[in-house]
Amino acid sequence: MSQLRTPYYLIDETRLLKNLELIQHIREESGAKSVLALKCFSTWCVFDLMRQYMDGTTSSSLFEARLGYEKFGKEVHSYSVAYSADEIEAVAQFADKVIFNSLSQLKLFHHAVRNLKVGLRVNPGISYSHFDLADPARRYSRLGVCSESELHSAADLISGLMFHFNCENDDIENIAAAIDQIAIKYAPVLKKMHWVSFGGGIYFTKADYQLEKFCRILKDFAEKFGVQVYLEPGEAAITGSAELVTTVLDVVHNEVDIAIVDASIEAHMLDHLIYNTNPKISLPAPGNQPVMITGRTCLAGDLFGSYELEAPLKIGDEVRFADAAGYTMVKKNWFNGVAMPSIVVKRLNGTVELIRSFDYRDYLGNLS
Repeated sequence: MSQLRTPYYLIDETRLLKNLELIQHIREESGAKSVLALKCFSTWCVFDLMRQYMDGTTSSSLFEARLGYEKFGKEVHSYSVAYSADEIEAVAQFADKVIFNSLSQLKLFHHAVRNLKVGLRVNPGISYSHFDLADPARRYSRLGVCSESELHSAADLISGLMFHFNCENDDIENIAAAIDQIAIKYAPVLKKMHWVSFGGGIYFTKADYQLEKFCRILKDFAEKFGVQVYLEPGEAAITGSAELVTTVLDVVHNEVDIAIVDASIEAHMLDHLIYNTNPKISLPAPGNQPVMITGRTCLAGDLFGSYELEAPLKIGDEVRFADAAGYTMVKKNWFNGVAMPSIVVKRLNGTVELIRSFDYRDYLGNLS
């Protein structure tokens, strides 16, 4: 890896496998199926491994649905906040399940997907999120059907429901209470369904998560209503499996030491800038030497964060940012024309493979 030119995203299949084995355990113990949320992670060079432990993919757009069909295979769940007429016709060619966001969209396009398994997203009015920006049940949310009467009127047109109401929820008691509420509130409709998705945002791969209790909750719900339960893990499938590897280009001083690396928080880990969070550092080791680490763009706030490391950073040092899989590669961009990180995979057998590098032609082709 010392011969690889930074910056690059490094996906470690051994770390990825640990998450996948937990997903497999949940599948076996609860009967719930898991479909990968492509909005979080769609780097298909590791799909050969992931498809062995998951049941398919779920998407938020036509392109994601097509990618799931072409590169992952197995089940293809297609959801969109709003489909256009040409998109729904395209999606109908390769999706197994089509999930609509509203009753109006369901009625408008049901004829085009009537031979498929059709679902409707429900906003249950409850949610779990650390950020209002990501709260599916926030005030004025457009995500899902709120009206119970609308839902009842659509029951004969659909075979399943999707409840996506969590974001990084690691509280098993909260999940248990929420699923109980859903079971009570929507019981008449649930009894008519064949499948139910509880969406993504459930952090069941966190250390010490009560997996067995979680499995019982899912299994009990499935048996009570006679439905196939689905989960849509995104972060839970890939958390801790990748790093953004960078090199220090310069160190300047303005009250504090400021190390400038050859990557960008805005271009290469945008979610942290959006949510005002800081990525953890996996290398160098922590210590008592303070340093601010920044990106190389002209944005004044292109800041990874302030850290305390084992030694002062100097030009040429390697810095690795942890958890660089979820919502990173799908959001990377060409701001400032800064070089796009390559994609590198460390396979299960230890082989390090350069999957893709990017150059000026990619930058040029992304514009017009």
